[in-house]
Amino acid sequence: MQSKLTSGARGSSKRRYPIGAEIVNGVTSFRIWAPNHPTASIVLGSGMEYPMYREEEGYFSLEVDALETGTLYQIRLGDEPECLPDPASRFQPEGPSGPSMLVDSSSYQWQATDWLGVSPNGQVLYEMHIGTFTPEGTYAAAAGKLPLLKDLGITCLELMPLNEFLGEFGWGYDGVLPYAPTRLYGHPDELRSFIDSAHQSGIGVILDVVYNHFGVGEKFSAFSTDYFTDRYFNEWGSSVNFDGENCQGVREFISKNAAYWIDEYHLDGLRLDATQALFDASTEHVVTLISREARAAGGRRSIYLLAENEPQDAGLLRAIEEEGMGLNAAWNDDFHHSAMVAATGKMEAYYHDHRGHAQEFISAAKYGYLFQGQRYDWQNAPRGTPGFHLHPECFVHFLQNHDQIANSARGLRVNQLTSPARLRALTALLLLGPQTPMLFQGQEFGATTPFYYFADSRGEMIDQVRRGRIEFLKQFPSLKDPDFENNMPLPSDRLTFERSKLKWDEYVANEHLVALHRDLLVLRRNHIFGGQKGRRAVDGSILDRSALLLRFFADNPEEQRLLLVNLGHDLSIHSRPDPLLAPPRDCQWNVEWSSEDMNYGGSGRRPMDLQHRWGLPADCAVVLAPRRQARNKTPPPEDLDRWQEAISS
Repeated sequence: MQSKLTSGARGSSKRRYPIGAEIVNGVTSFRIWAPNHPTASIVLGSGMEYPMYREEEGYFSLEVDALETGTLYQIRLGDEPECLPDPASRFQPEGPSGPSMLVDSSSYQWQATDWLGVSPNGQVLYEMHIGTFTPEGTYAAAAGKLPLLKDLGITCLELMPLNEFLGEFGWGYDGVLPYAPTRLYGHPDELRSFIDSAHQSGIGVILDVVYNHFGVGEKFSAFSTDYFTDRYFNEWGSSVNFDGENCQGVREFISKNAAYWIDEYHLDGLRLDATQALFDASTEHVVTLISREARAAGGRRSIYLLAENEPQDAGLLRAIEEEGMGLNAAWNDDFHHSAMVAATGKMEAYYHDHRGHAQEFISAAKYGYLFQGQRYDWQNAPRGTPGFHLHPECFVHFLQNHDQIANSARGLRVNQLTSPARLRALTALLLLGPQTPMLFQGQEFGATTPFYYFADSRGEMIDQVRRGRIEFLKQFPSLKDPDFENNMPLPSDRLTFERSKLKWDEYVANEHLVALHRDLLVLRRNHIFGGQKGRRAVDGSILDRSALLLRFFADNPEEQRLLLVNLGHDLSIHSRPDPLLAPPRDCQWNVEWSSEDMNYGGSGRRPMDLQHRWGLPADCAVVLAPRRQARNKTPPPEDLDRWQEAISS
């Protein structure tokens, strides 16, 4: 059927979003923002070209009748001979430099229609890179693993960026078209199907989005030089113009993108990358605008918004009505850094200010950020802002994530950098702590595959990316070794990408590690944080420099728990003047779980009776539950020697 021009008007009452191509009642509506140009036109794959109607404030619009889904189109600005993809393209089947494709967002039939979204409470996150999660690297293949994640106890996936980027593989953080899910992992409807399947499994899905810079080329400058500003320094490229001249189109472009992902893909929220680089002196900060738009797009669904914020600004996590920015949680690097120092003993670079001592883990459990405005020696300046008012679910804790694994010398995971026993203890501290825990793909089965930094670069960019990576890692004194520079996996080498893919046969081979994570999450869900009305009070004490206890209080004494973690040598305790060790009335502590259980590869659970001399083995974690007993009942004298002998052994 031959297409025809039906109207040059915008038809704004019908459009869902202010930019891009949409099918509205059988009519295709195009709209772009290109204030630097007097004219613009739509060029179809058939060769037909339609001039666009120029609106106020630099917008152009066009409506064309009877275009079929899958139609390819490009945009011509003025009389330029080269056509460009739509900045708000919904799909790029031939890559980011090719033509855009018309996508009908209403054609997919959602199955999980009663899904209510993801609340900030009770989540267990799982960070995933679709391209390396399975050998196939597709949405469909990833969907096949959802039953395993459900069985493990995962409640919400955090997908690394999916927006279209240059090359055939990459992390996704250098996206060039933020509305277009990359063609590398499947068709847009296959992404919808993946999210739909997750929801049917009871698992939420949030997306990592990058609004602080655009990828190589920054082609949006062809539409408007007002997309970028040189008033702020940005280590990843030109800063996005959120508060300068003609910034309104940029603010709309970004904030509506946040709404688009939640609306058209039923995502449950977003993780905003490097929010410290979202420079904005406007009355309403762009993060606040993003938060408002995202939640409005969710409708009745609960939307979960996270931040990455290196300066640890607690204002991001305050409600908008409390002069905050309205996000739910932020990644807490402090917990990770302390855990890595405890795991490895190394304090290089940004681990410089952490000791991995018991006090740090107690403070993290009680307050989240460890640096809330005091001096931070690594930066020779204060770091953070006060966040004592923030609840535990405001912080996401982790032992691994994509950045931290890649920042090691060989892309090694923490299970390859410490002992199995210490890792089991740290895993218990992570998964039983009051903050929201996050696992990185493969962590649950002790994946041995590395996770490198990979980016498919071409031409002179190959060496630029390599040199940039080397310079960044030189903050670690050990990585100044010339041998590292000569042997660092080349980011642009496809083998670097392929070697980062998970090997799922390790899931079966390491069932004991899967059981460790599964059992801890059952314990978290059913006994430590399950069945509680409101938030559970947590307090803690130092047992030794590398040993601690966390007490989880509850109105019902039988629901209280005691977590003991020892990341150092064997510890013998005769007596301790600490009320947190006292059992609830008419109860005694009983071992409920131990990281040394042989089912997890441990050396065996030791008996513990805190009413007598007791010992805490090196590199272990133990959960104690109260058991009721008759008042004043103590072991007969002849049993004391037996208990002491058992403990000392």
